[in-house]
Amino acid sequence: MKPFDESGAFRQGADSGGIRQLAVRGAGVTMLSGGLGFTVQMVATVVLARLLTPADYGLVTMVTTFSLLLLNVGLNGFTEAILQRDEINHSLASNLFWINVAVGLLLSIGFAAAGSLLAKFYHEPRVAHVAVAMSATIFITSTSVLHLALLKRAMCFSVVSVNEIFSRTVSVAVSIALGWAGWGYWALVAGAIALPLTVSTLAWTRCRWIPRFPRRVDGTGAMVRFATNVFARFSLNYSTRNVDNLLVGWRFSTHSLGFYKRAYDLFVLPSNQLVSNISEVVISALSRWKRDQVQYRRYFLRGLSVLAFVGMGLGADLTLVGKDLICLLLGPGWEMSGRIFTVFGPGIGIMLIYYTHGWIHLSIGRADRWLRWGFIEIAVTVLLFLVALRWGPTGIAAAWTASFWILILPAFWYAGKPIEFGVGPIIGAIWKYALASLLAGGACAWMIHEIYPAAASGAAAAIVRILTISVFFLVLYVGAVVVLHGGFEPLRQIARLLPDMIPGGRLIFGRRSAPEEPLAAAGVATSGVLD
Repeated sequence: MKPFDESGAFRQGADSGGIRQLAVRGAGVTMLSGGLGFTVQMVATVVLARLLTPADYGLVTMVTTFSLLLLNVGLNGFTEAILQRDEINHSLASNLFWINVAVGLLLSIGFAAAGSLLAKFYHEPRVAHVAVAMSATIFITSTSVLHLALLKRAMCFSVVSVNEIFSRTVSVAVSIALGWAGWGYWALVAGAIALPLTVSTLAWTRCRWIPRFPRRVDGTGAMVRFATNVFARFSLNYSTRNVDNLLVGWRFSTHSLGFYKRAYDLFVLPSNQLVSNISEVVISALSRWKRDQVQYRRYFLRGLSVLAFVGMGLGADLTLVGKDLICLLLGPGWEMSGRIFTVFGPGIGIMLIYYTHGWIHLSIGRADRWLRWGFIEIAVTVLLFLVALRWGPTGIAAAWTASFWILILPAFWYAGKPIEFGVGPIIGAIWKYALASLLAGGACAWMIHEIYPAAASGAAAAIVRILTISVFFLVLYVGAVVVLHGGFEPLRQIARLLPDMIPGGRLIFGRRSAPEEPLAAAGVATSGVLD
């Protein structure tokens, strides 16, 4: 894709009708790629858990807790700036590219130099060497940010998704190969470096754009300020999501951190697959309706309702089967991770819904308010962490779950205030799914207590329990949703979205889309871009 024409103007491509269709297809492709990414990640989890130790994971986590924040400079900021900008040209994009690369280089050098300080903080000398190696990921990532953002602005989400899946597959393959060869924690480090290197190579290949040398261009300062607000908000959220690693690693040990990190990774996986990965699609679609509040609310609430249906059911089911699932995936020796995850589980569904408040802030162009809310979020969450630290990693997991339930209504009230979007419609869109998951989950918990009072050990027994409980829960959950809604409309709503979201779906399902359905699908549709 060549993003700019001969005059340097961005190639807009489709008209408004075409954009709606691209948004639908982008949502479908992104969700499909998220599922494939989930599969790749699960394969990596299963294999690497048998090749490496919890201490290996804990050691690398001590470094990535900080390196991932610096790696996202520009990736979270310039991406949203490119998507939200009404007009962008070759020269403006070139300025942003060189600014981002320069910052990435400086941060990479600085992080490598700070490795010895991290080693002293953790009282672990190996941390210094890992930090030097991981610093390369910061600079490499900066070289692909603008190319990926331009692809997303052009609604080329299929290209971005293929890039992500292929790069993650390469990263996993490198880690597994080196883990098999006995490299220990260095296998994880090598895989982490291979990921941005592959992403950048493919991004430059698919987005055929060579940046010009920097020059004075109107709008550069405004876009940098917007990007700064977005990254500052991301930094606050990132800090919130990593203070737990810092506290567990500092207060306890690498083994405890390794157990906790594996449970946490499964906890946030649904959010990464169902919310973070599709946020660019949502923001691109909703931002086109920000001047039509009726349409804006309709599509947002419709998407939120679908997400609540999926998220609340998934969260309750994973709470019930999570202990068996983790032991099945990770193997013997990881039982502590399973116990920690059971406490994480009740927060999964509400976490998916909570993070969508960022869609409102960004789609209406209020990154500054999103940043201010971040200060409240980190204050509340860290306070809960400090209170719960005495109960160890399990207490931290409980604090996470509590934080989302405490913050969700204030977050939506604050996000919707500029457009007079109150919390009443939000509650109306999600409460029936929350109640349905509670009722179905309670019934399944009773079944577990009665049928599996002394659960048999072994992989075969775990698989039987997971399948039995999941099927029973699904039947009860769908039944409760139908009863609470007084009909099958929630199921019909999802069925209406499938033809537009699946490539070739109209031929498969044999129907045409109704005029309003494209953005409804987009509503359920930004990479660790948001949170």
